[in-house]
Formats: sequence, C-alpha cells, structure tokens
Amino acid sequence: MDSATQMVVDGQQAFAIIGNTLWIMLRIGAMLMAMPMIGTRAVPGRVRGLLAVTLSVALAPVLPPVPLFHGFDSITVLTILRELAVGITMGFLLRLIFEAGAMAGEMIAQSTGLAFAQMSDPLRGGSSGVIGQWFYLLFGLLFFTSNGHLAVIALLVDSYKALPIGTALPDPHAVASIAPTLALQIFRGALSLALPLVVAMLAINLAFGVLARAAPALNPIQLGLPVALLVGLLLLVLLSGEMGPPVQRLFDMTFDAARQVTM
Repeated sequence: MDSATQMVVDGQQAFAIIGNTLWIMLRIGAMLMAMPMIGTRAVPGRVRGLLAVTLSVALAPVLPPVPLFHGFDSITVLTILRELAVGITMGFLLRLIFEAGAMAGEMIAQSTGLAFAQMSDPLRGGSSGVIGQWFYLLFGLLFFTSNGHLAVIALLVDSYKALPIGTALPDPHAVASIAPTLALQIFRGALSLALPLVVAMLAINLAFGVLARAAPALNPIQLGLPVALLVGLLLLVLLSGEMGPPVQRLFDMTFDAARQVTM
C-alpha cells in the first residue's frame, strides 16, 4: 500500500471516529445539560462540552455500533431528536431528586422563620431560600461521595445497550406512567426529610403560644423567633448527620426510574 492510499484510509478512519463520537455525544451532552450540579449555570458550557467529548471517546469502544451517516435526511434528523430526548429525560429525572432536597429546605425554612432569607441561586437560577440552597448543596455532596457520578456513567452504558442509537423509542405510555410514581416518591421523600424539624418547630411554637396566654407579662412572643431559630439550626446540624441513608434511597429510586425510560 503506497503512502497516498494509506493517507486516504487513515482519513476515512479519522472521520469514522469523529462520526461515532458525535453520535454518542448527543445523548451524553443532552443529559449533562439537564442533570443537576453539572448542568447548571455554575459550570461553564465549555466544561460541559469537554466533559461530553471525553465521556463519548471513553465509552465508544464498549457501546453498540452507531448508524452510518448518509446525510441530513429525515431519518437522521429524527434519530438526532430521539437521542436528545432520551438524554434530556434521564437528566431531568436526576434533577428532580435534587428538587426534593430544595423542597425539604423550603418547608424547614417556613417553620423556622428563615423563609425571608433569600439570595441568588446560581445552581437553580433566580433566587431561593438559603436553607433550600443548603439542602441542594448537601444533596450534591452526598451524590458525589456515594459515587453517583460513576452511577451516571453506568446508567449511560445501560441506556445505550437497552436503547441503541437509531432504534425506536419505548412505549410513550409506559414512560409517562413513570412520572406520577416518581413525583409521589419525591414529595414523600421531601416530606420525610423535613418532617422532624417541622414537628419540632410546631411544638416550640405551641409552647410559646401557651406561655403567651398563661403569662403575657413575660412577652414570650419576642423570644419565640430567636429561640425557634436557634433550635432549628441546632436540629438542622443534627439532621445533616442522619441524611445519608434516606437520600441514598432517593438516589437509587431515581436511577431505577431513569433506567425504565430506556427499557
């Protein structure tokens, strides 16, 4: 084989590798754009793009073969849209579980009197309560410390094996049935995380209400807010050490729901 022929072959192989990477990067990039922590404004778009390219190149040898590119016909456009839809769906399901933590934080803030403490939230966009942001960051720390990033990579590999590129999407009715169940579990998880502090704050407020009726000269209403705030912060510190197992169960439930999307 002469040098010119070898150069043509090497060029075709290079374009084939680039094509495979671009096909794989569609689903991965869409999921990274929609998933929590990484898909927020706090992470620059170039970093997300570089991460998508890196994961695509690393996972390409273990994934099923991609379809051949024959130009931008209708089938190719539909395949691209299908890959983007699958990636966004999986990333959105992962984002929902972090919203459970933010919801628990908002409920705790309402009961402790910290609902007025609002600040800009770069992870979720707009402004939100400080306690909600604290829970969101805590969920992120627990996600990475429990090897959630490795679980995301395993989820991607399983999704490509269960739903290769170019195949038809699963039954939309089966996928739509996942949403109500997952939403119910998210609300239940948020309530279970916030319930201990909410009940404790309710007991403290009732105690100060009874004290205000029994001894109004002591003016216990002025002491109610600072005492509730201090007790709430103390209970929040104690609660943070016990959040590992329930949050891990929420993560497992969400990953199972994300796998059902591609089944």
